[in-house]
Amino acid sequence: MIRQAQASDAAAIARIYNHYITHTVITFEEQLVSEADIAQRIADVAAASLPWLVMEEAGDVLGYAYAAPWRTRSAYRFSVETSVYLHHAALGRGLGSQLYEALFSALTPCGVHVAIGGIALPNDESVRLHEKLGMKKVAHFEQVGFKFGQWIDVGYWQRVL
Repeated sequence: MIRQAQASDAAAIARIYNHYITHTVITFEEQLVSEADIAQRIADVAAASLPWLVMEEAGDVLGYAYAAPWRTRSAYRFSVETSVYLHHAALGRGLGSQLYEALFSALTPCGVHVAIGGIALPNDESVRLHEKLGMKKVAHFEQVGFKFGQWIDVGYWQRVL
């Protein structure tokens, strides 16, 4: 089941995200996030009239996807940055595709014109996911992040909705 996130989902979302903070360069965050941090982020996304979705199975949150404003200047108001994260034990089941498709569907009534996804590179699985969903690579920034003692490139993919 995919539904709108609630503040009560914050602890489960933080557990999912903290795994990626601790073990990967997928996110450039380096400090663990708290339940309160995630609850505030969910509220901020809702305040921007954008969706934050969770996927649950048997009452357990398996993943989430959300959109946030791309930039703050007014001309960017129809563009969003998208993110999707799955519990590491739920990878490889097609759940990321389901979450992303649900997110894209939820963005259209919000008046969003362009969805943009950033990917720390290399990350073949994420690139395949974004391209499977009709996103195309539009930018590549070299060595813009530094985590775990290494420089990391970031690519951006976009889809016009």
